Amino acid sequence: MPVMRSNSWIPSVFNDLFDTDFMPKCNATAPAINVKESDKAYTVELAAPGMKKEDFNVHINDEGNLIIKMESKSEKKDEDKNTRYLRREFSYSKFEQTLILPDDVKKEDIHARVDNGVLTIELPKVIVEKAKLSRQIDIV
Repeated sequence: MPVMRSNSWIPSVFNDLFDTDFMPKCNATAPAINVKESDKAYTVELAAPGMKKEDFNVHINDEGNLIIKMESKSEKKDEDKNTRYLRREFSYSKFEQTLILPDDVKKEDIHARVDNGVLTIELPKVIVEKAKLSRQIDIV
């Protein structure tokens, strides 16, 4: 009979201790981020279903990087008055992402909105007008 070996540094006996109804295994994943570019702007989209505008903090730090923070806490209580049983379910999620902005972003005009569980951040580009090359040349 072959022996099954695990590469985990935690012995398998601890799996039963930590992966129970009382302490379920955490499945931490970062939200999906899309970054689009057009001629006039960059657009950052972050998928965050169930999040509200109050759950986000978007700012530019001292180094000129865009910081996106998301934090949500919720508590659900169910009380059955016949058996005097109280059950609590906690939900907590936290996410932080730093994006290094390109030099052509107009930082003072950045704006963000939340719609249907998607945080959208518009990063307008600095519009550089091209110098006109046509001119009259004087003959000496």
